Amino acid sequence: NKGSEEVARLRRAKEPAETAMAAMKQLGDRIKDAEGALRKVEEALTDVALRIPNLPHASVPVGADASENVEVRRWGTVPSFSSPPKPHWEVGEQLGILDFDRAAKIAGARFSVMTGAGARLERALINYMLDQHTTQHGYREVLPPLMVNRASMTGTGQLPKFEEDLFRMKDEDYFLIPTAEVPVTNLHREEILGGDRLPLRYTAYTPCFRREAGSYGKDTRGLIRLHQFNKVELVAFTTPDRSYDELELLTGHAESILQGLNLPYRVMSLCTGDMGFSAAKTYDIEVWLPSQQQYREISSCSNFESFQARRASIKYRPTGGKKEAKTDFV
Repeated sequence: NKGSEEVARLRRAKEPAETAMAAMKQLGDRIKDAEGALRKVEEALTDVALRIPNLPHASVPVGADASENVEVRRWGTVPSFSSPPKPHWEVGEQLGILDFDRAAKIAGARFSVMTGAGARLERALINYMLDQHTTQHGYREVLPPLMVNRASMTGTGQLPKFEEDLFRMKDEDYFLIPTAEVPVTNLHREEILGGDRLPLRYTAYTPCFRREAGSYGKDTRGLIRLHQFNKVELVAFTTPDRSYDELELLTGHAESILQGLNLPYRVMSLCTGDMGFSAAKTYDIEVWLPSQQQYREISSCSNFESFQARRASIKYRPTGGKKEAKTDFV
């Protein structure tokens, strides 16, 4: 401003202003360069901050890997058989309801084709879950996009750290969803929710897409670790003081599906070394697989506390609060 005023003064006085104008241009160039450098530093700082994982809750067991997860409870009786049970891929192929060879021809490894009763069974299970959650547990059904933008993936914690695990469009900055958690959580990105609306509970069925980049040699047969699979998701928004009650409730809703199907399972509290990037606490529900004689994860239920809400800017205003009242993250 002072430089502009000096140039104007010189011109009014009909005095040479070239030197002052050159100094102004030089200053403008320096400011532009400084702003560019600042922007790069801010972008680098943001990238570092976005790669920092969530902090575990005090109740999470401390451990290095899955061997130190803690069993919380189990349900059902593990069945016994007179002969060794066949793996599901053998049963499915013998019944003519699973076709992995044609799936490989169509798409490649880690895909499946379900036909006849297999396709109907998959559809029936999806409908059973959605109907249970909407009619018995009070969830609102959502049918979201299967592709999302970068901001959505960043909001739920997949980006920037796990971009290599995602399927990305070549010419557009869209990503195939690895879970319906991404689009459903982002329903309320950059919104302020009324406290009287909480909790908000959503359920969604979607195909999910994962590269499974780190699973070479693991579960190479069957329906585990596929690049594409179907999943029914549960997402709940609530206040911070109710979040752990909501986690227990949501986990119970997921368990009720297995109980309705009479499938033996156990609930495991994941240790610090086995939890996901975004979670503050996670329960894995593991179903018994007779052919493998072990429990395998079938569902993962997590409390993210305010981790995703901060990244996606999802807030709420306390019940009865005026428009100018202080907001907080869900």
